[in-house]
Amino acid sequence: MSIFKGKTLMITGGTGSFGNAVLNRFLKTDIGEIRIFSRDEKKQDDMRHEYQAKMPEVAEKIKFFIGDVRELASIKNAMYGVDYVFHAAALKQVPSCEFFPMEAVKTNVIGTDNVLTAAIEAGVKNVVCLSTDKAAYPVNAMGISKALEERVAVAKARTVSEDKTKICCTRYGNVMCSRGSVIPLWIEQIKAGNPITITDETMTRFIMSLDEAVDLVLFAFEHGKTGDILVQKAPACTLKVQAEAVCELFGGDKDAIKIIGIRHGEKMYETLLTNEECAHAVDLGNFYRVPCDNRGLNYDKYFHEGDADRNPLTEFNSNNTQLLSVAEVKEKLLSLAYIREELAKM
Repeated sequence: MSIFKGKTLMITGGTGSFGNAVLNRFLKTDIGEIRIFSRDEKKQDDMRHEYQAKMPEVAEKIKFFIGDVRELASIKNAMYGVDYVFHAAALKQVPSCEFFPMEAVKTNVIGTDNVLTAAIEAGVKNVVCLSTDKAAYPVNAMGISKALEERVAVAKARTVSEDKTKICCTRYGNVMCSRGSVIPLWIEQIKAGNPITITDETMTRFIMSLDEAVDLVLFAFEHGKTGDILVQKAPACTLKVQAEAVCELFGGDKDAIKIIGIRHGEKMYETLLTNEECAHAVDLGNFYRVPCDNRGLNYDKYFHEGDADRNPLTEFNSNNTQLLSVAEVKEKLLSLAYIREELAKM
C-alpha cells in the first residue's frame, strides 16, 4: 500500500458497506488518514465506536465529517488536505428512486458534480466515482441518475489536466450482502420461519463481494486514465439459484420460495458494458476499459469522418457472462465474513 503511505483518503457516503470494506482493508496499512464524509451522525457514531473497539491502535486514523454531497460548501469544508477521493455517496434503492426521482438527481448527479468541483479546487490527485450496472441501458430513475453521474465525471475529466486531478468511474453489479441487498433479507425471512421471496426466478444478476468491489476501485485508481469507465468482468446467476443457495446454507425450504413479481423499475438482466461502448472499449483481461471520448463539439467533421473498423467486442450482460450453479454461489457466499457470522449464530 506504499502508494497510500501517509496520504489522506476521503470516502463520501463512507458509513455504507463500501466505506466499511475500505476501512477494513486500509486502516492497518501505512495510510495517513481516512475521512468519512456523510450526513448521518448516528451511523458515524456507530462506526467510530466499532473501530475504536476492534482496531484501537489505528482508529485515530479515521476522521469524521458531517455533510451532504448535495451541499457544495459542506464538501469544500472537508476537502482540505485530501489526496484521494472514493466517491460512494448515492441513492441506490431502485424503488425509492422511482418514487422520488429528483432526490436521486440531487444526490447522484448534482452531488457528484459538487464532489468533483470541490476535489479539483482542492487539488485532489485522484478521484474514483462508484457507478452501477444499472447505468448501462438505464430503464429506471436510479440507473438514469447513475448514468448521468458517469457523464458528469467524464465531462469533468475533460476540464482538468490528469496531472492535476485524475477522474475515473467504476461500474459493477450487485454486491452480495451490502446494505439494502436481498441476501440479508432472505436470511431474516428464513430465521423467522417464513418462505423467502423473489421477484422472478429467471431474472439474472451479476454478483460480487465487497472485497471485489474495492479491488475494482483500486484497479481504476492505479491503472485508469482520466475520464475512463472501468468495468470488472463478473459472474452472474439467476435469482432462483441464488435463493436456493441461501436456503441450503441456512435451512430454508427451497420448495416454499415465493414469487412476488418484478418491482418498480427492475430489469430482467443487467448490462455492464453496452454494445455501443464495445465499439471503443479495451479488453484488459479481468476488466474492460471504456476510454474517454475526447472529440470536440465540431459536428461538421462527423459528416465525413468516422471509424471504419469496429471493435469485435460485444455487449457484456448478466445473461451472457458465466452463470454460476447453486454450489458455486454457496462457495462464493461462504467466502463472506457476514455469511460466516450469520451461520455461527444459528
